[in-house]
Amino acid sequence: MPELPEVETIRRDLEKKIIGKKIIDIRVIQKNSIKNSPTYFTKTLKNNSIKSITRKGKLLILKIKENEKYLLIHLRMTGQILCCDTDIKIAKNTRVVFTFNDNSQLFFNDTRRFGYLQITTEKEKDIALKKMGIDILDKNFTFKKLKSLLKNRRRNLKSALLDQKIITGIGNIYADEICFKARLQPNRITGELNDKEVKKLYNSIIKIINLAIKNRGTSFSDYIDSNGKKGNFSKFLKVYQKEKETCQNCHKKSIKKIKVAGRATRYCENCQK
Repeated sequence: MPELPEVETIRRDLEKKIIGKKIIDIRVIQKNSIKNSPTYFTKTLKNNSIKSITRKGKLLILKIKENEKYLLIHLRMTGQILCCDTDIKIAKNTRVVFTFNDNSQLFFNDTRRFGYLQITTEKEKDIALKKMGIDILDKNFTFKKLKSLLKNRRRNLKSALLDQKIITGIGNIYADEICFKARLQPNRITGELNDKEVKKLYNSIIKIINLAIKNRGTSFSDYIDSNGKKGNFSKFLKVYQKEKETCQNCHKKSIKKIKVAGRATRYCENCQK
């Protein structure tokens, strides 16, 4: 599933490629991929353009210029957004195609069909965003904020990191890597972490997420950027899908794979306490 670094990579790409371009045609191939009626969806976007593109967690927020509505895009597990300068053949997993006035196109692909596109009003958009936790790149995401979010919670660290109502944007890959960098076991109880440990966790979140964005995300199966290329962060992974390999930090223990918060979890029992 694309996480914050992957979605932020796509957002930055789209800012350069589609803002201000007039949408002259929309082809809805899979109706279930949009949360509006195809007629309303097409009518709202056709002959319009995108004014700005923001993001919260894993959700892309495209502001429509003329009618002040918003196009929300969530990639979920296998969603992809591809930008092409010339006409290309429709793929089997292509669900929606946008054509712009310069003949460039944007493809929304989704193999498992869990992703979606939705036109909303500003009020509807705001209601959806309020249900989400704080974004890691938000200026208000500070050490003090993280400390307050974790304080008195009787749940394991991995579960808290994955909870999109607490912090939005972290998925399984980065949760494991963050815990490893912070040298904290993923099954630690968040309310029992001391200030020093929370500070290490905060710094690890910021460093891992920003390094992943710099390297355009992580690709294992479905994720590709808007150019159709894979992310490069996989070469920086220390524990994710490294089970049975020797820990790159201590060189003493092998990375263990257990289940935490219902998810496959990797960690080093020697380095993480």
